[in-house]
Amino acid sequence: MKTEAAKNTPDRNQIAADLYWIAFLLTGRHDVSIDIAADVAASEDEGASFFTDWMRGWRRRLVIAKALGAVHDELVDSARRTEIAQVGSSATPSKWSLGPNTTKADLERALLAIDLFPRAALLLLVFEGVRMADAATLLDAKPDLVKKAQAIGLSELTANLAATDPSAVSSPPERKCNIRRLAEAPKKFLDSMRTALVCP
Repeated sequence: MKTEAAKNTPDRNQIAADLYWIAFLLTGRHDVSIDIAADVAASEDEGASFFTDWMRGWRRRLVIAKALGAVHDELVDSARRTEIAQVGSSATPSKWSLGPNTTKADLERALLAIDLFPRAALLLLVFEGVRMADAATLLDAKPDLVKKAQAIGLSELTANLAATDPSAVSSPPERKCNIRRLAEAPKKFLDSMRTALVCP
C-alpha cells in the first residue's frame, strides 16, 4: 500500500513543473527558472488540505514576482521599446484557428518569440488572470502601457502560432473554438487560449 508521501509525489512533481514553466516563460532562462521554482517548491508545507489551494496560488504568485524581479532590467528596456512600438494588426489569416496538433513546445516557442514586456503583460493578464492594477504594479508600469503591451503580445502570439502550424491556416469557421490538444499545457493556459486567443 502506498504511503501518503508516495501518493503526493506526482502532484508535487507537477506543481514544481508548472512553477518552473511560468518562471521560464517570464524569464526565458532555464537556470534562473529552475532556481526560482526549486526555492518556492521547497517551501511547501504539509499543512491541512484546507489551505492547499490557497498555498498553491500563493506559490504561483511568488514565482511570478521572483521571475519578474530576476529580469527587472531587461523588463525596463523592453517597456521602453513597447512605448514607441505601434500596435499593428496581426498577419494571421482571418479564418485561422489553432490546430489540433499544437503542442506545449509550440506554445512555448510562440511565447518566447515575443519581446519580454508584451510577453509578461500577456502572461499575467490573459493566461494568469491577474487584474490590471496588480499587473501594472508587478510590471512597474502605467496601466495604459500594460494594456498596449497586452495587445501587442496577443497579436504576436497569434501570428507566431499561425506560423508554427501551417495546417491550421484557413480552418473552417465552425472550428474556431476547438482546441483538442495542447499537450500537457496547464488548464489555465488552455482556458485562456480558448477564450482570449481563438474565439472570435
